[in-house]
Amino acid sequence: MRSVIAAATERLRAAGVASPEHDARALAAHVLGCSLKELAMHDSIDEDVYAELVARRAQRVPLQHLTGSVGFRWIELEVGPGVFVPRPETESVVQWAIDHVDGAAPVMVDLCTGSGTIAFALANEVPGAVVHAVERDPVALEWTRRNAANRVAAGDPEVQLHLGSVEGCLPELDGLVDLVASNPPYVAEDERHLPDPEVIDHDPEIALFAGMDGLDVIRLVEQAARRLLKPGGLVVVEHSDRQGRSAPQVFEQAGGWTEIEDHVDLTGRDRYVTARWSS
Repeated sequence: MRSVIAAATERLRAAGVASPEHDARALAAHVLGCSLKELAMHDSIDEDVYAELVARRAQRVPLQHLTGSVGFRWIELEVGPGVFVPRPETESVVQWAIDHVDGAAPVMVDLCTGSGTIAFALANEVPGAVVHAVERDPVALEWTRRNAANRVAAGDPEVQLHLGSVEGCLPELDGLVDLVASNPPYVAEDERHLPDPEVIDHDPEIALFAGMDGLDVIRLVEQAARRLLKPGGLVVVEHSDRQGRSAPQVFEQAGGWTEIEDHVDLTGRDRYVTARWSS
């Protein structure tokens, strides 16, 4: 089996896959129904099934679509066509939120939740948190609902799911929220050539593009956060590595925010902006 995986690795490398060895091993583990650590315990694999998956990955179908799930921090989420695949960069956003939210039972809102990435991670890691997740795309929300059922079955607290746009969402929570988090669409229209094929060809456009400068939805998140947050409440918003200055400017120009800071992810790239509501 080692030679089979090695051949798959070379095929994926030739196809331009960013992590060919990892993906070849992950697909093998998926076929075998084992973890990556348990691969060494196996000496054979259904080569036809494996070869079909490797061929699809070489066509740049996302690994997570082929395995049906993605690990994010301490949880596993189901993903597939119609919902944005969570990326490791967002883990830094969640960590900041966990490190800075106060209170015994904080009220937390995840805007543009997608598969529920941020919301379910917060519910899993913040004791007593009351978490709401908002998504405007009904197709994506079906994946969120599936993950919600899985997380409750795993013993996590229930997350309240809401179908709707960022604008005007959750009016019943106006002025009551401790933290707003979001990984919104932030690709500019003239940047369509930049994302990898796994993103541009398979993630839904509604989760990617946000106007000519990529900030249209971040502006809506800022407006929603100022409405939802209690005085002293916090907001954390992911952005692209090309928006380390422009995303903070959205909050600076809006007024009413203090402690506006931009932060880098684990690779050292500009990744998310944070601020405190003072009004």
